[in-house]
Amino acid sequence: MARKIFIAATGQNCGKTTTSLSLLHLARKKYGRVGFMKPLGPKPATLRGVPMDKDAALMAQVFGLTKDLRWMSPVVVYPDTSRKVIDGEISPDGLRERILEAHAELEKQCDFIIIEGSGHPGVGSVMKLSNARIARMLDAPVLMVTGGGVGNVVDAVSVDLALFEKEGAQVRAILANKLVPHKREQILDYLQRAFADEPFPVIGGFDYQPVLANPTLDRVSKLLDLPLHGNRRDRNRIIHNVQIGAASTQRVAELLRDSTLLIVTSSRDELLVTLANLYQMPEYRSKLVGLVIPGIIPVSTITQQILERSKIPFLRNYTHTTAELYHLITEDVSKITAEDTEKLALIRSLAETRLDFDRLDALFGPAPRDPDRPRTP
Repeated sequence: MARKIFIAATGQNCGKTTTSLSLLHLARKKYGRVGFMKPLGPKPATLRGVPMDKDAALMAQVFGLTKDLRWMSPVVVYPDTSRKVIDGEISPDGLRERILEAHAELEKQCDFIIIEGSGHPGVGSVMKLSNARIARMLDAPVLMVTGGGVGNVVDAVSVDLALFEKEGAQVRAILANKLVPHKREQILDYLQRAFADEPFPVIGGFDYQPVLANPTLDRVSKLLDLPLHGNRRDRNRIIHNVQIGAASTQRVAELLRDSTLLIVTSSRDELLVTLANLYQMPEYRSKLVGLVIPGIIPVSTITQQILERSKIPFLRNYTHTTAELYHLITEDVSKITAEDTEKLALIRSLAETRLDFDRLDALFGPAPRDPDRPRTP
């Protein structure tokens, strides 16, 4: 029987997918055949003609698991799925059987399986398939990923534990993630003492890495639904800073920070021309990722020609103000894609230095089964 870890989280954006990527990377160093499964997928996508969750598609692409596509995402949730379940058009029992069938197929083929939950542990309850219920259904011990705080983490875990206990799923460890580096040891100490009476350990995950949450040019292009002009080879370059070019031309140039996406209105011809020229200089190429150009006023013909010849990446927007664009871009939490090679390389490196896979593997080994408890609810 394959060894398994069910990755749950106290909420969105705690780092479930990053944790899955990390554990898949580390598990492949130890086990011959490693698989991935997202039983309930709320983010529909298609890979090689197979409908599946975006996270499952990501794992398939990054780790070459395309042979397992039909089993990796057995239930894809669409906007109307919940209503159809309540209306009786979709049977929860049917969804449950699809998950069990897919899991059985992966167990035949794999030595180790990463099973990723969706959102917080209660997600899927409307379909009788909460994270907690699925974990018990698949007899998969749970790794609970949390944020890097103290009080909010303890509160959230305490609430979630009640659901896992109700469903009979076993939480084997808490992974405190996105820790503030200079508070890392202090936070872990507090969490370990707060959960001292629980049967599971608290383990430190990654320190907070802004680069993993920062978008790429390609992500901003898709977010704003705008074509990317200029040097498309930089479309996967990570944006570390978003700035507004509102000051004088000289001052904007002086204030440029590392890997900046600059928002400059279409009427600022002098600034646009200057930035296009600066993009040609190596010392500024590292600072300028590209431009977003809002405004209903057309960019002048000569300025447009200079922009195009410089190959500086830019997005032209006619529908949002500078403030709206800044808010949209900075509030977006960028999800990792298979094209984000820089982020994926960082995750692999962090996994090897921060996560003790042998310890996790030992914690999630088989436990004696209680003969009075059924395998599935």
